[in-house]
Amino acid sequence: MTELAKRTWPEARELFGERTVAILPVGSTEPHGPHLPLDTDVTIAVAQSRRAAELLEQAGVRCVILPPVSYGLTHFTQGFEGRVTIQPGTLWSLLEDIVQSLEEQNVRRVVFSNAHLEPAHVQVLRGVAIDYPEQVIFPDNTRRRWAQTLSEEFQGGDCHAGRYESSIVLASDPQSVREDELRALPPVEIQLIEKMRSGAKSFLEAGAEAAYCGAPAEATAEEGADLVDRLAHMIVESVREAWPELFDSGGKP
Repeated sequence: MTELAKRTWPEARELFGERTVAILPVGSTEPHGPHLPLDTDVTIAVAQSRRAAELLEQAGVRCVILPPVSYGLTHFTQGFEGRVTIQPGTLWSLLEDIVQSLEEQNVRRVVFSNAHLEPAHVQVLRGVAIDYPEQVIFPDNTRRRWAQTLSEEFQGGDCHAGRYESSIVLASDPQSVREDELRALPPVEIQLIEKMRSGAKSFLEAGAEAAYCGAPAEATAEEGADLVDRLAHMIVESVREAWPELFDSGGKP
């Protein structure tokens, strides 16, 4: 796989072109319980991007992974230290500027590989993708089609720093997990989706008093690796559907 930040400009010149797919990991900097780091969403976004790039390259598709976007809309973690949020217009402009900058260099296929699930944040990504229908795809794992391929906890909604995210970080960046804290945490069931529909504007309002919900103590690295693979296949299939002409005549990855 090729990460743009580790290339020189002559190497980037060789990589860039009309058939290149640029994968943009999108995360956030926000609290994820007492056991996961603030960059959890960035870790997940990068992990699924790297695995997707591996699968795409196996299928003959030229890929480049862009440096991640590490800030997003994080209003739901208000009240917990470490949260860094930006305005919707800031995120929109940043994403749009990245797309336009790549277009100037003949890269016209961009994938938003997002791991931050706050609804207002997701809405911005959807909007930019709609504005650039020929250039941008957003494989959105909050959509039913893709959500149903993921874990039961994810589908239920109580997954912020729970088993789902903790498993992925255990698989992708185990040194960053406070495992003693992780294994001691009790399950927290707050019915987050229902609380959001009822008007809750933060995890505190929804009842997640330690900035997590779900069952983090049940997390395993094995499950995390499997989830990364599922997320990567979501990206690969989305690329195949959007730009089938990029794939070799062989089989699927």
